[in-house]
Amino acid sequence: MKSIVITGSTRGIGFGLAESFLARDCAVMVSGRSREAVDKAIKELRSKNPENRVFGHPCDVRDPEQLQVLWNEAMSRFGKIDIWINNAGLSGPQMMTWGLAPDQVKEVVDTNILGVIFGSQIAVRGMLDQGYGSIYNMEGMGGDGRMHEGLIPYGMTKYGVNYFTRGLVKETKGKSLIVGSIRPGMVLTSFLTDQYKDRPEEFEKAKRIFNIIVNRVEDVVPWLADKILENDKSGICISYMSRWKFLFRFLSAPFTKRDIF
Repeated sequence: MKSIVITGSTRGIGFGLAESFLARDCAVMVSGRSREAVDKAIKELRSKNPENRVFGHPCDVRDPEQLQVLWNEAMSRFGKIDIWINNAGLSGPQMMTWGLAPDQVKEVVDTNILGVIFGSQIAVRGMLDQGYGSIYNMEGMGGDGRMHEGLIPYGMTKYGVNYFTRGLVKETKGKSLIVGSIRPGMVLTSFLTDQYKDRPEEFEKAKRIFNIIVNRVEDVVPWLADKILENDKSGICISYMSRWKFLFRFLSAPFTKRDIF
């Protein structure tokens, strides 16, 4: 039985991954910023899974001390941590860069960059002590260099996550660790829809393209979970939407009626 820690897993892709790993007989430690969100996630997950395989602890990934507590809590529950996933992330409001307040920029950068660095530090140290383990960092829009107006600081952080992960692969070469990244593609979560909550007309226009390129969480996370559990090589980028998939979606769009909403 694999034991897995997922930051930012009280909703969205993180929560979906927790469900998928539990369905594959793993044990999971979920985490989010608030105790309320963590307790709600635990309650929902335990309603469908054995209680002794579902635990949670609140953690703000911007604080390395809280991340260390999360590691310690998981170790006390499981006795080992096979997989650590740095999933926690923020997109911030969708607007041109100069319209963002300093606090909004700082929150996105600190969560997406420092959270991944601090989380990786904690996981590498712990896994070197136990002699093995796998660490995966969640990329997103911008990880491959593509840009989207209105989300430039977010995309910059994900490009940074890509750089950091590739660097960590080099630094851990020859050690009994696996380091990789995850690219889920564009997924229908509040992460996406919240950008349009005050712009319903724009959202209706965006739905046309979203129905071509966006995927449901429940379609993506089981595939990701399988690939993560199967992987035994460091340096792997587990990507759900390949360029061929994108091309096929666009070419088949006139003949296919996808409605993810």
